[in-house]
Amino acid sequence: MNDSTWGAAQPSAEYWGSPGQGPGVPPVAPRPAGAGAPGYDVSAVVHDVDGEASQTRRMPMVPDPGEEAGGADAGRRFGQRGPDAAGGSDDGRRGQGPAGVPPVSPGSPASSASSASFDAASAPEQGERKKKRAGRDLPAAIGVGVGLGAAVVAALLLYKPVFLGVIVVAVVVGLWELTSRLSERKGIRAPLVPLAVGGAAMVVAGYVRGAEGAWVAMGLTALAVLVWRMTEPPDNYLRDVTAGLFAAFYVPFLATFVALMLAADDGPWRVLTFLLLTVVSDTGAYAVGWRFGQHKLAPRISPGKTREGLVGAVTFAMAAGALCTEFLIDGGTWWQGLLLGLAVAATATLGDLGESMMKRDLGIKDMGTLLPGHGGIMDRLDSLLPTAPVVWLLFVLFVGAG
Repeated sequence: MNDSTWGAAQPSAEYWGSPGQGPGVPPVAPRPAGAGAPGYDVSAVVHDVDGEASQTRRMPMVPDPGEEAGGADAGRRFGQRGPDAAGGSDDGRRGQGPAGVPPVSPGSPASSASSASFDAASAPEQGERKKKRAGRDLPAAIGVGVGLGAAVVAALLLYKPVFLGVIVVAVVVGLWELTSRLSERKGIRAPLVPLAVGGAAMVVAGYVRGAEGAWVAMGLTALAVLVWRMTEPPDNYLRDVTAGLFAAFYVPFLATFVALMLAADDGPWRVLTFLLLTVVSDTGAYAVGWRFGQHKLAPRISPGKTREGLVGAVTFAMAAGALCTEFLIDGGTWWQGLLLGLAVAATATLGDLGESMMKRDLGIKDMGTLLPGHGGIMDRLDSLLPTAPVVWLLFVLFVGAG
């Protein structure tokens, strides 16, 4: 139902003309200056020489330019009371229907049914607006985030090799999501088997043999990708191999720096600080941007991110960094934590924007669906992966390799 059917003039049961005359229309009161509305439906009265109402005609309906965009009449569309175009109350018109249908009095069963049907029709629209405003399924996102975080922290503090296994699983699943989306959306066949085997070996080698072992495993993985793709026709060989090398660097090689942090004597606390700062940065950006965000940060890449959100990310991450380095890291000081938090906020934001760029190129919203409210594993690794080498390097500079 729209506004054009709510203000129409209706025949009255009692008319004011002579006994042989059809139903008339009372004279229309002059419209106050400035009160008119372009879409208001009125009846023009044509008088004969004796001043009697002889005929009426319906004035043409002109849509209100602001109506579709939620203009002045938007309040009446949602059943709210308000003044009409002539400055009076619109209560009398709310129960009227199309011509020939008697008015519906307030409180009647018909009025209640109409109101209920209207509320039911508008409920999905209102729910959709709330969902878009929140940007995600918050209950599911919070529940999955808390459960996943508890499991990761438990594995981290329980036994180092257990958490190393968590890294390997995350790398393999992330590679599967990335190569699957590349194949579905672009027809790029990056070889998954050598990527998965080489990625797992890269993480383990970094933990056992340090940075040297990680680089050796990276080189062997690249060679395996080149050879594996030779078993298929040569069409698009360069494209597929290039995508495979990019995937090897982007997911397992960057994740290897987490294993390098884990190998230090206080490795679990370094990794915990790295995870906490990244999560706090994302949370600060989301909370501040949702509440105060007005200026877009990169509208062509990620329209939901704002400059105010970036300020929130930096502020939250620097505060958390000062606390973590002071109380969790051996030999760390609060000012080092401030620098660490600033770096984390910058790299986490860039990582998030980088994956948003990839998803826009692929034409998808999420890389996967394994984590309700979050998307896939890659949608959680987007800010962690580019942050890992920066945090590892700053720890080495501040407190040593451990």
